[in-house]
Amino acid sequence: MSQSSPDPRSVRPWRMIDRRKSRKIRVGPLEVGGDAPISVQTMTNTPTSDAGATIDQIRRCEEAGVDLVRVSCPDEDSTAAFKTIAKAAKVPLIADIHFHYKRGIEAAEAGAACLRINPGNIGSMDRVRDVVQAARDHGCAIRIGVNAGSLERHLLEKYGEPCPEAMVESALDHARILDDLDFRDYKISVKASDPFLTVAAYQALSEATDAPLHLGVTEAGGTRIGTVKSSIGIGSMLWAGIGDTIRVSLSAEPEEEVRVGFDILKSLGLRTRGVNIIACPSCARQGFDVIRTVETLEARLAHISEPISLSIIGCVVNGPGEALMTDLGFTGGGAGRGKMYVSGRPDHNVSNEEMVDHIVEMVEARAAEIRASELPPEGDSVEAAE
Repeated sequence: MSQSSPDPRSVRPWRMIDRRKSRKIRVGPLEVGGDAPISVQTMTNTPTSDAGATIDQIRRCEEAGVDLVRVSCPDEDSTAAFKTIAKAAKVPLIADIHFHYKRGIEAAEAGAACLRINPGNIGSMDRVRDVVQAARDHGCAIRIGVNAGSLERHLLEKYGEPCPEAMVESALDHARILDDLDFRDYKISVKASDPFLTVAAYQALSEATDAPLHLGVTEAGGTRIGTVKSSIGIGSMLWAGIGDTIRVSLSAEPEEEVRVGFDILKSLGLRTRGVNIIACPSCARQGFDVIRTVETLEARLAHISEPISLSIIGCVVNGPGEALMTDLGFTGGGAGRGKMYVSGRPDHNVSNEEMVDHIVEMVEARAAEIRASELPPEGDSVEAAE
């Protein structure tokens, strides 16, 4: 009899997400769609012609864990700098192209892994054909990006306003152009600033195509409201199994978009990068300052990429129970001390003054153990592993 682990559905079926079956494409070395992990992307906001500033911003996003970065290419100076930027980047880059078809060709030649275009605003079919041929020649994928705020005039006249039907019709019309050119390495987005409109459009699109879907609530706003809107919109779609790559659109630094994106995926159990802190909102029973402690731990543990769960609970009402479900935990007690839990079990006491440093040390030690466990056995070479 097989000794394999039981099907998770039989243990906690209410936590399972059945992902929509989409076809798989490649964006550089990264797989998108199918059974590939849902990727997180963002977009630079520095002038692309300033290669140094753009590379610096990409580097911060890479440190935050980004999988893909989109870079706008509005002019020749931008595509000229794109080649330097692409060589420096450690992740695949997407070139954002609007109207000027030559920018798409130049970006493909300069090392873009994907071109974000609307075939309908590139111009004549000859121009679209030239961009698609450049993508094919240089191994680029394409994203068809439909926005509620820039729908074609004939669709607005037909439907009266931006609506799910208009957005899906626009997307499928653009996809048909690529299909007719025998180009299938594309993904699609249908974004709006209204989460209701966004979700409805993606739901309809998900039933009309097997193309991978790029999710996002566009122009969501500043960090707080944008995070809320994106969590509602992107989160509900992911929960329903829709989506293959996401971008959280915030009026904030790009690396913040990356962090929020991973937090959304982490909350749904779809990605496990970094420390997942479970913390109580605090009350008069708290044995230490929970709010300030969590703020400090979030900052000091931001460099950890290994998946580790950590519970920080102010008192013994829920602390022991939450600690049972996490790798490490701390529960407030009395007399300025609390209990440290390891793998769900009470382990030792720690003073409130030493708590933060001690927890950081324990998390870093657990991260080191995880990294060590992922290394090949001593003596094995890369060639042997291959």
